[in-house]
Amino acid sequence: MENPLHPLNSVISRQSSSFSDRLLSPSCSTDRLRRSLLPHTMRLFNSTSGAVDILPVWNLRKEIEMAQHPALALKFSKVINGFSHEELLKITEYYKPQLAYVMDFDISSILQLLVTKRILNNNEAKGVKVKEESEGTPGVESFISDVMKKDKEVLVSLWEALAEEFVRCPSPNVKGILDEVTKWGPDLLKEIQASTQSPSLEPHIKDLHETHRLTVSESTRPLDDQRLSGDPLTRAVGLETQYTELMVIKQDIKDELAKGGKTQERLAEEGATKNCERIWTEHLFKRRPKSKPPPKIIVVSGVAGIGKTTMVQKMMSDWARGTQYQRFAFVFLFKFRELSLLDNEIQVSLTALIERRYKHLTHDKLIEILQKPESLLFILDGLEEYKHKLDFTHTQLCSDPDDEVPVHILVTSLVSQTLLKGCSVLITSRPTALESLDMQRVDGFVEIVGFFPEQRLMYFKKFFGDADVGIKGFQCMEGNTILYSMCVNPSYCWIICSALKSHFMTPEEERGAALGTVTEIFAMFLHNILTNHRRETDDQRRILISLGKMAYYGVDNRTHVFNEKQEMSTFGLQPVLSSSFLSGFLHRQSTLEHTTYTFYQFTLQEFMAACSFYLDPSGGVEELLKKRDSCEDSRFEIVTRFLAGLAWSPVLKTLEGILGEFEGTTTQRIQEWVRQKAKEALRGGDKREALRVCHWLYETQNEEVIRDATGKNLNMSFSSVTLSALDCAVLSSVISCCGELKELNLSYTPLTTECIRRLAKGLSCCSKVW
Repeated sequence: MENPLHPLNSVISRQSSSFSDRLLSPSCSTDRLRRSLLPHTMRLFNSTSGAVDILPVWNLRKEIEMAQHPALALKFSKVINGFSHEELLKITEYYKPQLAYVMDFDISSILQLLVTKRILNNNEAKGVKVKEESEGTPGVESFISDVMKKDKEVLVSLWEALAEEFVRCPSPNVKGILDEVTKWGPDLLKEIQASTQSPSLEPHIKDLHETHRLTVSESTRPLDDQRLSGDPLTRAVGLETQYTELMVIKQDIKDELAKGGKTQERLAEEGATKNCERIWTEHLFKRRPKSKPPPKIIVVSGVAGIGKTTMVQKMMSDWARGTQYQRFAFVFLFKFRELSLLDNEIQVSLTALIERRYKHLTHDKLIEILQKPESLLFILDGLEEYKHKLDFTHTQLCSDPDDEVPVHILVTSLVSQTLLKGCSVLITSRPTALESLDMQRVDGFVEIVGFFPEQRLMYFKKFFGDADVGIKGFQCMEGNTILYSMCVNPSYCWIICSALKSHFMTPEEERGAALGTVTEIFAMFLHNILTNHRRETDDQRRILISLGKMAYYGVDNRTHVFNEKQEMSTFGLQPVLSSSFLSGFLHRQSTLEHTTYTFYQFTLQEFMAACSFYLDPSGGVEELLKKRDSCEDSRFEIVTRFLAGLAWSPVLKTLEGILGEFEGTTTQRIQEWVRQKAKEALRGGDKREALRVCHWLYETQNEEVIRDATGKNLNMSFSSVTLSALDCAVLSSVISCCGELKELNLSYTPLTTECIRRLAKGLSCCSKVW
């Protein structure tokens, strides 16, 4: 039977569940209330005119739902009304980003509540809604700022509307705000003030504090982005203007999905993001109301390229500028990559380690600074780059900053709080390296999950500099399921924007087809660097061959850090280390006594490795193909995907226009190899190999190749294979190119809603689906 209340819900809120379903559900606290109100509710919809009087129904609905959490609503209302207008303004300003975030999930309901309370009229509410739709969360922040300019009654109504929204649709994000305000009560203002004020320091220490702040500020000062050197649209911008806020969510320390880096797949499900508790970077060490002392040990997890190091740089920048983390007098940043290099030395003390990194801090002054550990924050970035497993055995720990011990003992002693008890420590790590930590010692575990859609749009606007062009670029990506899903990762977002920039700078009538595959994106990225540096070097091809060979060596040996005196010398890149052309690919980092280089992204390293086989006739592609077939891990999977994509890519022709022709025998060999492997895998029993082949075929974007590989009357089986949403998008595209698939077996294959959505187009091309 059709739900008669459904039209009301579409009017009141785009996201609310069916009212009658909620009314009749066991979650409604009072059966008597349900039964007595339901007939009245039905009468409102059964009038002969068919008209619906929204306000009475809305009030009725609110009354029913408020009955579920009367104590929460009443207690919060009492607390919020107890603040003066001036106090309430300070509290609202403190929570503004969080308020905007939670309100944006269902701004329609909040606005309707404010209309009901006679705080807004319908036209004003429509204006706010239009602004929210065009600007997203910043538009909601602007609305909160407007409310703050009005009297206390209006501001209280906004907070009460938030509480009522929580009663209607509980969310951990809203609950966190309401709990803090309610439980802190009058002490909330003291806590806000304590979190924004620097600790009291002796005059001579204060001078040192300012010197340290200046040093940190210099290390994060605005610089020309070397990765885009030569690009006409590159501007010198700092983190405070360029940075796009990353989505960081609270995780259970025992969450195996988080430890496996699988969170993003879970968040792809509709509505999942609303049920995750988002954590703002500046609140990582925030004390909880009525709790024990503030959390001291925080772990930030995230997959490669998701923005952990950038987040750390932003934290350092904010501290140096005096905008965040002011309760810390001194913040020290160390990279595990640097600490690994120090393992060659037998022992080092914490004081010596700090002195080597921050040369303005003398030993005597440092000893005095370390006397107040509660005012110190140590940030240890990139646990996955540390070559030793951390040992938390008590007999191995130290307690004196001047004790000379192995580096890993210093780290474990800080985390265990035997060294500088009371200091705060933040560790960033990829999920795969978390096993080397004793997570039971951790006070907080959060995960960076990258960019949600609104943040991706914001990134595009900032990158292109022109909001309209940024929107066009974003819409171009939105239409490509695979590339759009990659934009959740900031480093991929940067690569994609870099590739798209030249596309949108070209007059519309001269543009080619939109970039559609990962291979095309990376090929265009390479083309842009070559174009921007054409005048700088006459020997781009030779440099690229050396760079590609080093990249392949790194893939083969599972390394992505290259030493200036070792790999860079071995592969003949030392003479061009100062070249801005090379800086388009490599990030240079001078550590304590060493200089190392890494590709800006590991996928970029894999792409350059694939390119080297096309650029160099003696590249040894046969050896790679043999290694790939005999290799038990997946280290060559992305390289071979790029090899397949380049073999048919039209973008290859644009690269040849600058570098000269690519090696034809390599192209023919890869095309032959892909066709052979595809026919074997798609008709064989290795389902994982068949899935890999589908990824190769997708990268070719060549219907003739795909049809030839799949042939007629093909049965494909992925029974009991776990497919990601990305796998499903690729599979759907390949099946659609086939024309018609005889049979697709997905029995016992766990498919999320998002997976099914992405498979839909391909499923319609199958005669039979299990």
